[in-house]
Parts: sequence; C-alpha cells; structure tokens
Amino acid sequence: MVESSSAPGPGPDSALRLTVLGSATPYPSADNPCSGYLVTAGGARVWVDAGTGTLGPLQRYVRLDGLDAIWISHLHADHCADLLTAYYGALYADVRLAAPIPLYGPPGIADRLADFLTNSARRSPVESAFAVTELSDGHRVVVGSGALPLTLTSRAVEHGMPAFALRAEAGGRSLVYSGDTAPCAALTELAADCDLLLCEAEGDDPAHHTAEQAGATAAAARAGRLVVTHVGRALTPAEAVARAASRFAGPVGHADPGAVLTV
Repeated sequence: MVESSSAPGPGPDSALRLTVLGSATPYPSADNPCSGYLVTAGGARVWVDAGTGTLGPLQRYVRLDGLDAIWISHLHADHCADLLTAYYGALYADVRLAAPIPLYGPPGIADRLADFLTNSARRSPVESAFAVTELSDGHRVVVGSGALPLTLTSRAVEHGMPAFALRAEAGGRSLVYSGDTAPCAALTELAADCDLLLCEAEGDDPAHHTAEQAGATAAAARAGRLVVTHVGRALTPAEAVARAASRFAGPVGHADPGAVLTV
C-alpha cells in the first residue's frame, strides 16, 4: 500500500518514502521542476535525479551535507543539470562536507560535469564535491548507516544513450524508478513484484514510454501501484493517469511536485 500526503517532508521512522521534488519535462514549469526525487528509509537519504530546479525543493528536506548519496539515471539536462549548482553549493557556500558526496551515474558523468564547470586550464575538481561511481548493468550498493539498509540496484535500459533504472529496497518494501526509457525487458524484470513503480510517460518518442505503455509495463511487472511521471506536455497529468489506467488494473497516480509517497 502507498499513501500520499502533503506533509513537510519524509518522517524519521524506518518507512521507505519517495518525495517528488519535480516531474516536469523537458524544462521546468512555473510550479514544477524537472525530474528529481528524494528516496529515504531508516535515516538514509538519496537524491534521485537532479533535474533542473530540483535543488531548491530538496533543501526543504535535507541539506547537501545530509545526503547519503546522489543517483543519476542519465545525462540529459532535465535529469542532471542541478548537479552543476550543487557543486558550487557543496564547495563554495555554507555547506561543510565531511567527505565528497557519493554520486552514482552513467559512464562519463565526472568528465561531463568537469566540461561544464572548468573555467581555466585547470580541470574543475568535481571529485572534491562528488565521489563518483559509474553505474553498470546490475550495479548494487547499500547506502546509509542506520539500522535499516537501503539497497539501490541499477539496470541498463533503452534510451539511445547510457541510461539506467533504479530499484530501491528497504524493510521488505520496494520502489522502482524507470528513469527515461522505451519499454524493455530490463525494466520489467527490475520492477517485478515491486510495491511502487514510478514510470515516465513522455509520449510518442520511441525512446520513451507512452502513458499506455507505462500501464502495460506496470501490469507485466505485477507492480502494486503505478505513479506516472515525466509526462509530456501534450497531455495533462489527469489524461496520462487515465491512459495508463486503461492498461493497468491497480491504483494509478501522478507524481505531483511535493507529494510524499510512503511505500
């Protein structure tokens, strides 16, 4: 069962929670940043995708120096651009890092950040802010130091570039985030029997899911609940939910910015 609330932030208990920082594509709207989520469990806090505008709402719940990790699905700007401002926040403002923030992302992520951030002949020291681990298909890591482990498992998915989906598990509960991807076996396998599937529904681009395909993926994976996100601007959230529900018999909702989903 998944409950949604407008509470000010994830609670301190051991529940697995997903907080929606933003879900817009391909650029922020006036009231909705691009893709970004906070996944929490047992005190562990992971920023999942750092799309344009998500660093602001992230700070309602956790400072950069309170994060256990950052996980990035792929290197399109609407999923990673706020890493640039997070870098400046981590090194040149009021944040005091005990150590660089663990950053899990696609191959080449460190050099991509450095290309944007370097302003002289000296390469920008992105590794001073982020301890980078490149993702691979099947990568698994346990994050957080609390009594309840938060396990992150990544699978390579089909987006025309290196891209990954994520399964987060804690206390016997699970949520899966598609990132951006066409329907594919790897996502369906990763999402098998998950309690919550957060699936993009961009539209008719063959590198993405339609809303109907998001519903079909949820059904094939036997997900407990589907939440559509990254809905293309040709559809309203309500239309995307209705279309997804035509292919999935379980509960369907939309990733409204500020929503807190307890798994």
